[in-house]
Amino acid sequence: MNLALGGHSDAPAIVWSGRTYTYAELAHIVDDWPRTAHHDAATLDVPDALACVFAAAAQGSSVRVVDPLLTVDADVPDGAFLLVATSGSSGNPQRLARSVESWTDSFPAFTRLTGLSAADRVLITGPLHATMHLFAAVHALSIGACVTDDPTTSTAAHAVPAVLRTLIDSAPALRIAVVAGIALDPTASMAASRRGITVIEYYGAAELSLVAARVVPEPLRAFPGVDLEIRDGCLWVRSPYVANGGEEWRSAGDLATLYDDGTIVVHGRADAAINVGGATIIAEDVERVLAAIDGVRGVAVVGTPHSVLGEIVTAVVELDPDTDLAAVRATARAALPHQGVPRKWLIERRLPRTASGKVARGQVRAALLRSTLGSDA
Repeated sequence: MNLALGGHSDAPAIVWSGRTYTYAELAHIVDDWPRTAHHDAATLDVPDALACVFAAAAQGSSVRVVDPLLTVDADVPDGAFLLVATSGSSGNPQRLARSVESWTDSFPAFTRLTGLSAADRVLITGPLHATMHLFAAVHALSIGACVTDDPTTSTAAHAVPAVLRTLIDSAPALRIAVVAGIALDPTASMAASRRGITVIEYYGAAELSLVAARVVPEPLRAFPGVDLEIRDGCLWVRSPYVANGGEEWRSAGDLATLYDDGTIVVHGRADAAINVGGATIIAEDVERVLAAIDGVRGVAVVGTPHSVLGEIVTAVVELDPDTDLAAVRATARAALPHQGVPRKWLIERRLPRTASGKVARGQVRAALLRSTLGSDA
């Protein structure tokens, strides 16, 4: 499937920073974009970056969309269209190369799943070098929808759960919320439901694209065209939507359970398993509970060494100014199994985050090892 603009001439394609670009204007910019074998959109503003992506597709060229502060290999693999990078939430960002089809072939099924249409104004809530936001904008333009940065007029949004919670009040016309990046927590889900917002959650990764999806409150199932297997407790994926290179079956790096009816539960990163006296605690399970507590802006849970238990659960939290940590700890004790309750708590004024808004647990873990993060609480 080719990548092309899907809107009619006078319809709004992009409304950004108060400026409106119609599909006719955007098509003209794309047609006039300088021809070259390799484009670089890393430092462009959003309208120009999107025009550059569609121009590269039309020209059969490659386009680089990465964090301009990130140092990556400048070589372009054969057959590459899109050069992006992983988020770095669990470690250092890695460069990826994609074909056009690895995204566009998923667009029809994604459109059916979400119910997005040309009538929607799709809010982009993060930078394009975060692949979930780039995917959102490119898909929206391919179906003739309008891409916008204005929450007051948006009817749909792509966001991590923490951002979704802010949109409940700031986006009055919102009807569809597509959530990814980290697992949806009950607080955000219930708040959206009360507003009558349809929430679609998908599980995936920059290197795998869409792996599983659901319309809340239904369970996750494999995205159409994707095959799943569990090997030694870990999820493996075979998909037409993966980045270039690699084996036919690829590890998602997450622990998961795949049921006979095709539903799947993702438990968290295999490398985020914390061994507390022989009991395995998944960091994401604890983070999900803590993130749903009032006053918790962000949280990272990691295992830290302990002379008797091997590891203990350590929570590094970013709190609202008027939030009492003692109340957070009490709520956590009531909601978590005994081994999952953090034994050590640290307060950080602002946790490091990836471009998509996820807390960068890998950076938190490294800072803890250097003893340069958080104050004991």
